[in-house]
Amino acid sequence: MKTVTLALSFFFVSIIAMAQEETGVDITVTIDNVTSNEGKVLAGLHTQETFMAGPGMQNEQSNVENGKVVITFKNVTPGTYAIMAMHDVNDNNRMDYQSNGMPKESFGMSGNDMTMGPPTFDSAKFEVGTENLELTIRF
Repeated sequence: MKTVTLALSFFFVSIIAMAQEETGVDITVTIDNVTSNEGKVLAGLHTQETFMAGPGMQNEQSNVENGKVVITFKNVTPGTYAIMAMHDVNDNNRMDYQSNGMPKESFGMSGNDMTMGPPTFDSAKFEVGTENLELTIRF
């Protein structure tokens, strides 16, 4: 009887452990040209539906150390995504703009497209498969 109880215990523990396995990948983003250590960097992982429309599927933030930030999005399922990042110098959790509509704070996107005008999902998108990714974003 002890053997049956022990076997069932191991069986249930293994089911619980398997249910808690990660099903996605990690995306590690490095930004190494932040202009100051003030404030923090905010980053969002977006689908085409959320891009430039509000919060991302995952949102992370990090303090700046020596002009560099490393942010990791965990357990991302396969698909097409884009990452938007900004340096929130004054810690107000939003982008600040000049009177002419130009951003006051540094920002960047996956794909590192630096053309004039608002960014597009197509220029920032990348594919997530089954392996962890490492990306670099330039402000």
